[in-house]
Amino acid sequence: MTSATAATAAPLTRTPAASSGSDLAVDARGLVKQFGDMRAVDGIDLSVRRGEVFGVLGPNGAGKTTTLSMLATLLPIDDGEATIFGVDVRREPHVVRQLLGVTGQYASVDELLTATENLVLFGRLQGVGRAESRRKAEELLESFDLTEAANKPIKQFSGGMRRRLDLAVSLITRPPLIFLDEPTTGLDPRTRGQMWETIRGLVRDGSTVLLTTQYLDEADQLADRIQVIDRGRTVALGTPDELKSSIGGSSLQVQTADPADLERAAGIVQRLLDEQAVPTPEARRLTVALSRSDQAVDVLLALREAGIAIESVAVAKPSLDEVFLALTGHDTHDNDDNETSEEIR
Repeated sequence: MTSATAATAAPLTRTPAASSGSDLAVDARGLVKQFGDMRAVDGIDLSVRRGEVFGVLGPNGAGKTTTLSMLATLLPIDDGEATIFGVDVRREPHVVRQLLGVTGQYASVDELLTATENLVLFGRLQGVGRAESRRKAEELLESFDLTEAANKPIKQFSGGMRRRLDLAVSLITRPPLIFLDEPTTGLDPRTRGQMWETIRGLVRDGSTVLLTTQYLDEADQLADRIQVIDRGRTVALGTPDELKSSIGGSSLQVQTADPADLERAAGIVQRLLDEQAVPTPEARRLTVALSRSDQAVDVLLALREAGIAIESVAVAKPSLDEVFLALTGHDTHDNDDNETSEEIR
């Protein structure tokens, strides 16, 4: 496993090939982790297919990092079972570590060393020869747009540069599976976008990515499938579109040309669809849920027949924010139950 945590592990001579006997990179059943009286992870199942970006979405304290820590052998599994490319996490942790690259929420690099020195150091710790470590370091620095900063001490790096270097460190041995724990926390929108492109590139190059995040737009942009967890339990699993569809169809937003027509339009729409139309007077807009997309045409025809002039119309799918709120009753920024401090650091 390539990360700061792996620095005390015995040197590795090579990254073993992932078993080709299963389509699953990660297969976990009934994972449990208890800290005193608190059950941080409560029977989670998790299956990650080879070659996908799998997102684990939840608020702070949901159990995301604790789950990754168990799968990465950084925390013991109290109950349940898990395999990484068919290798048992509990029985063969030393093999599992060689299949993983782990990037946590905080940079694992040494601030007193340069970017090149950090990469070479981690390569050497993983059993890579000095010349090969330097070659890989140069290659990764170029890939992550850090070549110009190669000889700068890390303490002079911006947050985004540190995060990119931390990800580069986890790739020094090109592991087939990469765990990204909140990889863009604290980054500005531009740097987040750069990290997203980097993650997409990893998958194009054949890696499998398991990503935890509390950012709904990040999960929507990156993940092939999303597992929503809350208070240590799974509450939903599916593609972004499947999750959005699970709480109902699209919504129709109609803006009237004359504010005086808004209430009358709302009444017409409610009678037609048997759904509550919610008016927003300051925007001259009403919103109503659609069970079928063709109902939008019925609404427009009915309003036209009533002589109500329409300024604009929009059909919108539910957002992941609405999905999460519907599934859990709160948003991803709630922080009532923090996870234990025994997490990836």
